[in-house]
Amino acid sequence: MNNLSEATSRISLPDAPPAQESILAAGGVACWSEPVWIDTYATGEPDRYPMFLDRRVYQGSSGKVYPLPFIDSVAVAKEPRLWRAIHLENEFVRLMLLPEIGGRIHVGYDKTADYDFFYRNNVIKPALVGLAGPWISGGVEFNWPQHHRPATYLPVETSISRDPDGSVTVWHSDLDPLQRMQGNHGVTLRPGQSLLEVQGRLHNRTDEPQTFLWWANVAARVHEHYQSFFPTDVRYVADHARRAITAFPHADRPYYGVDYPALAAVQPGSDRVDFYSNVPVPTSYMITDTQDSFFGGYDHLKKAGFVHWADRAISPGKKQWTWGDGPVGHAWDGQLTDDDGPYVELMAGVFTDNQPDFSYLAPGETRRFSQYWYPIREMGPAQQANLDAAVSLRLVKEGTEVHLGASATRNLNNASVVLSRAGRTVLTQHVRLSPTHPFTGVVILPTAARAAELTVDILEDGKKLISWTPREITTNAEEPWIATEPPHPEKISSTDELYVTGLHLTQNRHATRSPLPYFEEILRRDPHDSRAAVSLGTAMYRQGRYIEAGSCSRLHSLVSPEGT
Repeated sequence: MNNLSEATSRISLPDAPPAQESILAAGGVACWSEPVWIDTYATGEPDRYPMFLDRRVYQGSSGKVYPLPFIDSVAVAKEPRLWRAIHLENEFVRLMLLPEIGGRIHVGYDKTADYDFFYRNNVIKPALVGLAGPWISGGVEFNWPQHHRPATYLPVETSISRDPDGSVTVWHSDLDPLQRMQGNHGVTLRPGQSLLEVQGRLHNRTDEPQTFLWWANVAARVHEHYQSFFPTDVRYVADHARRAITAFPHADRPYYGVDYPALAAVQPGSDRVDFYSNVPVPTSYMITDTQDSFFGGYDHLKKAGFVHWADRAISPGKKQWTWGDGPVGHAWDGQLTDDDGPYVELMAGVFTDNQPDFSYLAPGETRRFSQYWYPIREMGPAQQANLDAAVSLRLVKEGTEVHLGASATRNLNNASVVLSRAGRTVLTQHVRLSPTHPFTGVVILPTAARAAELTVDILEDGKKLISWTPREITTNAEEPWIATEPPHPEKISSTDELYVTGLHLTQNRHATRSPLPYFEEILRRDPHDSRAAVSLGTAMYRQGRYIEAGSCSRLHSLVSPEGT
C-alpha cells in the first residue's frame, strides 16, 4: 500500500474568513463556502447500460433504477480530493455541509464540549449500499422520495438565505431523476442558539399522484458506553414493516435471530438493546407509539450527546439502525471508514413511524415540515425535551437521592430549577443555564420517594419552559400489532379488502407482490367496480400500456356518476 493509504485521515476545518469571523465575534451566524480536502475512495464510472430490475427488493420496497445509470465499483485506494463545502457556525455549533454528496451535513460539532455530536467520517469511503450504488456513512443524510435516494451521492443546487433575525439557512435542491419530484431541505442556524433546524419542502411537480418517504438518517459514533434513548413511554419497538416486535429497552424475546433473554440469563443487562454493544447482528428497531416528540443518543464517556425534536403529529418516526457489534458489523466498519470506528443511525421520519411506509403527494402538492437537533451535555439521556431545553430526573439510593440534569438551547435569563414532591416544593435553585453551562444537581430526600411523586421544572423569569414527572413503569402494556402477509387474491372474500390490499402494495412499492392481481380479481367479480378500474388503468399507464389503460378508463367513465 502507498503511504497515503496507510496514513490516518483527518478533515481539517478551515477558519472563518475575516468578515465572517467578525459576525461570529458579534454573536451572529457565520456562513461561507470554502472547499475542503478529504481523502476519498473514488467511485467507478456508471454502467452505460441502465439496469432493468423489475423485482429488485431494496429497503423493503422496489429497487427499480431504470433508466438511471448504476455505479458498481469503488477504488481500493484513497486519494485526496477537494470537495466543495459550505460552513455554518455560531458561538455554540459548527456544521459542514457537502453539496456534492446530496447536501448532507457531514460534520456536526459541539464547540462547547469539543465533541462531534454527529458521527464525523474523516474519509469519503463509499459502499454499494445506495439505490443507485454509492453511499457513505456519517453525518446526516436526507432520504427521499425513497431510502438512500439516487441523489445521496449526486450534487445538488445550493443557495444561502440570511434573514432579518440574523439566522442563516443553506438551501439544497434536487430533482429526483426517477419520479421528477422536487425536494428542498434548508439547514438553519440562529444567533445565540445551539438548535439546528432542517426545513423540508417536498413538491410533486408532475400531473400524477406520487408516493414518497422522508427519513433523516443521523449517524452517531458509538462504543459500549453509548446509549440511544427514546421517550420513557416507549415499551415496544418494531422491525421494518412491523414484521416483528420486542420490548424496549429490555428485549423480552428473540429478535433478529438473537435470543436476548437467554443472553441476559448469563450476563444481566445484555438484553438492553439501547446499548450498541449488546446488539451483535445488523438490527433495526422503530418505536410503535409515544406521546412525546423527542429522542436521541448519549455518550456516557464524553458526557455529551444530542436530542432530536419534531412535532410527533408530523414526525412520528424514531428509529435506530446498527450494523451490530459482531463480525458482520466490524466488517462493515472497515468497508465504510478507515479509522473512525462503528456508528449507529438514529433516524427521524415524517408522516410515518415505520419503514418502508410511503405517503402520497397529490399533483402540484407541497409538503412542509421542520426537524430539529441540538447537543446536550453532562445530564445523561434526556427524559423530556422541547425546543428550549432537555431534562432528566433519576432516583437512586433506594429512592432517597435525586439526580437532576438539564441542557438548554440558548442562554436563559434568570433561570431556576424547581424540584417538587407530591406538589410541595423541595428545592428552588437559581442557575446559569445555557448550551455552554448545563445543570446537574443532587438532592437528598429525608424519606424515600417514588419517582412518579417528583417533578422538575425549568423556569426563565418565572415562566415554566419545561416540566417532567417520571412515568409509572407498567409491566402489562398492551403489545402492538404485527403485520402479516396478505392472502392471495382468490382467497380474499371481500372486494373492499381486495382493493385496500392492492392500494397498500401500490403505495409502498412492494417489489415482489404485485397489486395488479388484486384489482383484476375485483373486476372478475364485479366488472363495474370503478375503484379497481381506475387503479388498474393507472398502473398500466405507468407501465406504458396505454391501450389497456384507456380501456380501463373508458370502463370508469361508463360506471362513474360523471359518465352516466
